[in-house]
Amino acid sequence: MIQLTRLNGCRLDVNCDLIKYTEASPDTVLTLVTGEKLVVLESCDEVSSRALAYRSNILRVAWPEASPALTAKSVFDAHKIATAHQR
Repeated sequence: MIQLTRLNGCRLDVNCDLIKYTEASPDTVLTLVTGEKLVVLESCDEVSSRALAYRSNILRVAWPEASPALTAKSVFDAHKIATAHQR
C-alpha cells in the first residue's frame, strides 16, 4: 500500500497493484483496474516513485540476497554491486 493525499487533504492508502494508469489533467487521476478513479494531490511521477519504492521493499524483504541490486540507481550500478558481491 502507498500513502497518497486526496484533494481535501485526507490521507488515502492505495493498493498500488490495483493502479492501471495515472494521468495528469491537471490534477493527478488514478484509474484502478476496477474502473474506479481517484484524484490525488501527488504528481504522476511521485505516485510512480512510491509504487516502485513499495515494490522494491517487498522484494528486498522476500529476497534479501538481491537487496544491493534493488537499491542501485542504474543498471550499471546493479551490475557493479552484483559483481562485487560474488567475489
